[in-house]
Amino acid sequence: MCDSVFLPVAGPPVHRLLRLQGGMHAINIYGLVIHEFDPWFNFRATQYLADNGITSFFHWYDYMSWSPLGRPVGTTIYPGMQMASVAIWNVLNKFGVNMSLNDVCCYVPVWFGVLATYLLGLGTYVASGSQTAGIAAAAVMSIIPAHIMRSVGGGYDNESVAISCLCLTFLLWMYSLSGTNDSKMNYVGILTGVAYTCMVATWGGYIFVLNLIGLHAFLLLIMGRFSNKLYWAYTLWYVVGTFGATRVPVVGLSPLKSLEQLAPMGVFFLMQLLQLCENPRFLKLYKLEADTMTTGQRFKVRSHVFTIAALIASLVVALLWPTGYFGPLSSRVRGLFVTHTRTGNPLVDSVAEHQPASPQAFWQFLHYACHTSPVGFVVALYTSVIKPFFKPRRDTDPSTDPMVFIVTYAIVAYHFSTKMNRLMLLMGPISSALSGIAIAAMISFVWSELGELLALIKITDSKEEVMVETLSAATPKGKKGKSETGRSKKSTTSAKTPVSRSLTVTDMIESKLAEVNSLSIIKIIRKIVAAGIMYLAVVDIPEFYIYSNQMGYHLSNPSLMFQARLGDGTVIMVDDYREAYWWLRDNTPDDARVMAWWDYGYQITGIGNRTTIADGNTWNHEHIALLGRCLTSPEKRAHNIIKHLADYVLIWTGGGGDDLAKSPHMARIGNSVFPDICPGDPTCQQFGFYNRQMDPTPMMAESLLYKLHRYREKPGVTVDQNLFKERFTSKYGKVRIYEVVGVSEASKNYTSDPANRICDAPGSWYCKGVYPPALNKLLAKRKNFQQLEDFNVKKDDDGHKYHEEYMKKMRNTGNRA
Repeated sequence: MCDSVFLPVAGPPVHRLLRLQGGMHAINIYGLVIHEFDPWFNFRATQYLADNGITSFFHWYDYMSWSPLGRPVGTTIYPGMQMASVAIWNVLNKFGVNMSLNDVCCYVPVWFGVLATYLLGLGTYVASGSQTAGIAAAAVMSIIPAHIMRSVGGGYDNESVAISCLCLTFLLWMYSLSGTNDSKMNYVGILTGVAYTCMVATWGGYIFVLNLIGLHAFLLLIMGRFSNKLYWAYTLWYVVGTFGATRVPVVGLSPLKSLEQLAPMGVFFLMQLLQLCENPRFLKLYKLEADTMTTGQRFKVRSHVFTIAALIASLVVALLWPTGYFGPLSSRVRGLFVTHTRTGNPLVDSVAEHQPASPQAFWQFLHYACHTSPVGFVVALYTSVIKPFFKPRRDTDPSTDPMVFIVTYAIVAYHFSTKMNRLMLLMGPISSALSGIAIAAMISFVWSELGELLALIKITDSKEEVMVETLSAATPKGKKGKSETGRSKKSTTSAKTPVSRSLTVTDMIESKLAEVNSLSIIKIIRKIVAAGIMYLAVVDIPEFYIYSNQMGYHLSNPSLMFQARLGDGTVIMVDDYREAYWWLRDNTPDDARVMAWWDYGYQITGIGNRTTIADGNTWNHEHIALLGRCLTSPEKRAHNIIKHLADYVLIWTGGGGDDLAKSPHMARIGNSVFPDICPGDPTCQQFGFYNRQMDPTPMMAESLLYKLHRYREKPGVTVDQNLFKERFTSKYGKVRIYEVVGVSEASKNYTSDPANRICDAPGSWYCKGVYPPALNKLLAKRKNFQQLEDFNVKKDDDGHKYHEEYMKKMRNTGNRA
């Protein structure tokens, strides 16, 4: 009844308008501008795909990034968002909608944000069976900051499309389990596999989706809910999805090799074994029939089958393990399970998004959903797990399987989001779903109490008429009425007597609750609670909307440019970063190489169209360490390296998160490969400042980074103009660019010559760049960083000592990125 009442009130157009309003703040304020860092690489890759086609895209070796090594973009990118954007752009142009590719890319996060909102609402409806829950969930999803944070206009990042793929995959997975017909093959699993393939092609977070579905299926098996429906849904999804995943070049065969992806494979084989044990033809080997098989016989068959399977699996693992077949856990994944805030990798630890989320972060990105989500979780847990647990297996409603997925998703997402701040975006969909379930439950409760209250008022108003009718009806019957009453009681008693079915625990609990609810005091309390819920709705819903709208403005800041206020109150647009990149584009040679900390690499190539030394892909730890050594070394020593690698050096200044703030990470990363930077101190505490007044330590004061940053700003800080010559300082002092004097043309010509590159085969597109010979002596001193997860590589004593000392000092200092 509630569903039919509230469906017309808050239809899909409301959600769409709310979502567009939150996502469009950035475009309305800053225009059609690509934001931040990673989106600029994504846009550059999209432009390359549009200009050159899909074949050239997958064979693209980019020598404008990671100079002089280059990067094989085609095999290191998740191409789903680029392919979707180019497809949308082509369709729009075909139908006469004249939009540039830049404009399409700016709108893609908003469009897919709306799509994710719809899909989340449908998924909540499938899981709960309530239209009200679906509509409420979509309404929350449309404005919750945890979703807006990755889907604002211009925020052209993988997650903006991936969340839609995630919601679609989960919707189809739950839908494949929602039916009660267990006799036919469930073909929806095929669609689930296709949606999952889209997820894999879009974002590395597909590992979360893979393991969550695997965990859910495994929990259903533990709960005794194995069925033909579950078997086909999971089998088809896993086969189709895994095949599709292996077609994505950056993924390859990792679903069959990587430890973090093997658990769902184990569930897949477990499903096959269970289905085999139920196969009539197989049971004939034991001279058994599936319909008449006892529990003991079933246990015996399964014991035989699983014992043989375990022996085979052990043999396979024993043969493959020494060969290094199994891939390791990545530092990022490992960081989700450790108790401390460091992974042991200074490069991973330098990224703020990889740090644990604080309680304040949950409130910031979920707001009142922090209150409604737990209520929805309790409702979902009770209806799908607790209530069926106390019922006989034959009475378990199979349609609650999707709700078990909601519970599983909530637990897993909450755990991981506490470990890594970036994963807070995974809380957006599940918090919205749980809030929708809670809101639907509260609406149902309030509606019921209002109905009862209205009925009570109606009865009170007609009390006299009822009393008169009762007296007039009772007077002529006399004893006959009494005898009929007695017979009625007897008939009622006799009707109850034959019911001998034993009551379950759930039945007894619900019976007791019904008795308690019938008490007058409880009825009064329920009415008070209903009134309280209505009051909170009137107060909190507008407040949640206002807060989310304000957060939408805050999250719409593109970082590349921002509004500021001068001392006289004038509002200005600080556009220093683009100004600097445009200067590079317009005032330097086309083959100019720019050295900057890896954070800015994507913007330099995307906006400035110039070659960079490193960028946000961070695939080569040792190369970034070399960059860190250059910036943290004394001026002359740094020049001896840089002149073989770059023509210009760009640094961020002006305070806040500038390069001096990031300098400790530069030293630590460099020291992890070149131990002579900070001998005996993996955290490089000698490279820093003594106090808040930014008084530098001797090592910091001598470094190239400090001199380039503080030159002409702090008395006594000089830069040798025979080594580095200042060429550009932005309007508000946020960026400075220096020209490298005395660049080695021999090294530059050597690294740019295709003949010196190393190809994996004659005529291949995959040709790695090389360092100039002048750096061979320096490179011979480096010690490749032994990732903690590289268990296939034997660790030496120095590697263990470095890791232990690093973790110890980081815990003692409590230093955070």
